[in-house]
Parts: sequence; structure tokens; C-alpha cells
Amino acid sequence: MKVAVFNTKSYDRMFLEQANQSFHHELKFFDIALNPETCKLGFGFEAVCGFVSDRFDRDVLTQLAEGGTRLIALRCAGFNNVDLSAAQDLNLTVVRVPAYSPYGVAEHAVALILALNRKIYRAHNRIHNGNFSLEGLLGFEIHGKTVGILGTGKIGLAMASIMKGFGTEVLTYDVIRNPACEALGVRYVTKEELFKMSDIISLHLPLTKETHHLIDQKALAQMKDGVMLINTSRGGLIDSICLIEGLKKGKIGYLGLDVYEEEESLFFEDHTGQVIQDDVFARLLTFPNVLITGHQAFFTRNALKNIAETILRNIADFEQGKISSENEVAVARIKR
Repeated sequence: MKVAVFNTKSYDRMFLEQANQSFHHELKFFDIALNPETCKLGFGFEAVCGFVSDRFDRDVLTQLAEGGTRLIALRCAGFNNVDLSAAQDLNLTVVRVPAYSPYGVAEHAVALILALNRKIYRAHNRIHNGNFSLEGLLGFEIHGKTVGILGTGKIGLAMASIMKGFGTEVLTYDVIRNPACEALGVRYVTKEELFKMSDIISLHLPLTKETHHLIDQKALAQMKDGVMLINTSRGGLIDSICLIEGLKKGKIGYLGLDVYEEEESLFFEDHTGQVIQDDVFARLLTFPNVLITGHQAFFTRNALKNIAETILRNIADFEQGKISSENEVAVARIKR
């Protein structure tokens, strides 16, 4: 099948080309992101492949459908950047990669926890400057703390397993309970109980209308003073403006972000030497207890290999009329 692959980096091409040796699709790579101005490049391609920062709104999908596209193939698990109602109206099939690196994302969340707690980034910079003082580097033992995990899918389950290994009490919240999580000995509670009792809170939820700004001023007010907040899921789960006030008042003692609400114009590109125009993001960078990475939690060799193989298999399955129900994203299924 002819596939237009947007928003590609060198690593995307490498892993997709390696995986395609088994599928033999006709892949055309475009460095630029998909949006209303660039989507014409996808005309004539039966499948269009995009990433989290590509726009699949009604305008883009309408143009792609008119250009002959029948399949939208996402190189990610999230689908909040796709207008599913429009896709349904236009008879476009949408597929994704639901689980490509649950361990990698969970491990990155733990890395943020450890780096924030033990001030690893500050200690590293000090040592390189010849400063071996321990002043200001005091941390705490994670053992015995209470960790709240919002979302208990595959990533949340991996996170719960790791945190149980640290000897913590793990509280979880999700609209659907995961028996595998319960088997670990974690305890499901309400959001309010989780906010109130947790020393560390880690987000592992998809971004939907229901979860948008799940962490807002009201939620922060329910949390412990000095709480550690970690987000490796989707930036829109948190009202970013509220973070500033929470940090200033000491409600948030530690903040680790791998995603950001307005990351589309920032992440995955080199902006060295440029002035960041996002005032909220620039303000977050000024706090010494904030650690931000650029949506790299998924970025492991295992994940890129799994993503490439799964997305190409999804395309092949579409050709043969046998798409996996787990990998297809449909309005009816999401509403259930």
C-alpha cells in the first residue's frame, strides 16, 4: 500500500524501513508535520501515517479523503489529535499502536521521581563545576511513601509493579479496575482519596473530554503540601496555569513533566538560541524543583521497533480487511 508518513525523524525512518522489509509497503517520508497547509502532500496515498503532534481535524481529514486516503495510521497510542466523528463521517478507518512501551514509559516516570527527589540534575551540574557541597540536595526515602497512580492500563500496571518494589503503598484510580493491578495488592480509591493521601502522584490516563484538566486548581487544593506530581501521559490532563500557582505556594514540591499542554509548537524540534514564546512553559523552567523532558518517555529501541512493526502490520491488515479490534479506534468503541 502507498503510505505517506508525516513528521518523521531519522529514527522513524530507520525503524520503519527495517520493519518494512517484511511488509513491502511503498513508504514516502515527509519531515514536516501534518496540518491543513501540508496535507495535500498526502493526496494519492491510500494511507497517511502521523504522530502525536500531527493534526487530524475535520478540515485535514476531509482533504485527505478527497485525495484518496482511506486509512489513518497513528504511530502512537493516543488519539486525542484525531476528530473521530469526522473520520466516521468520511468513512476513514483509524488505527493506532495501543501498547508499544509500557515498561519504558513507566521507567521514565520513575526516573523523573528519582531525579527530582535526589536532585540528580543539580548534583551533576555542581560536580562539573567543581562544587561537591551537599547543601540543598537533601532528599527523602521513597520506601514507605504513598504513591497514587491515575490510570491502570498497561503503563499504569507497570508503574504500580515498579513502585510496589520500592516498598510503597500504592493507591490507584480508574473507571475500570484492572485485576492484574489488584493482584499486586494495590488499592483502588476515589480521585479525591488518592489526591488527599498520596505523597507522589503519577498520571497514566488517555486524554479525553472526561480527563481534560483532571488536575486543576480544585484537585491541587486536595493534595498534600509538597506533593510530587509526575506526568508522562498527555499534557492536557493538567491545567498548566494552575501549576505555576501550586509551585509558588509550595503545594507542589516536585514537578516532573514529559508532556506539556501546548507542546505541539515546542517538542521534537531543536529551538536552541530561540526565545520560547510560551510564557507558561518559560515560567515553569524557572523553578528549581521542576524537571521537564521533551516527550521522550516512550523513546526506547524496543518501543520504536514495536511501533514500526505494529503500524505496518495494521496497514497490511487493513489491505486484507482484518484489522485488529484492539488497534482500531472508532467512535462507538470509545463511547463505550
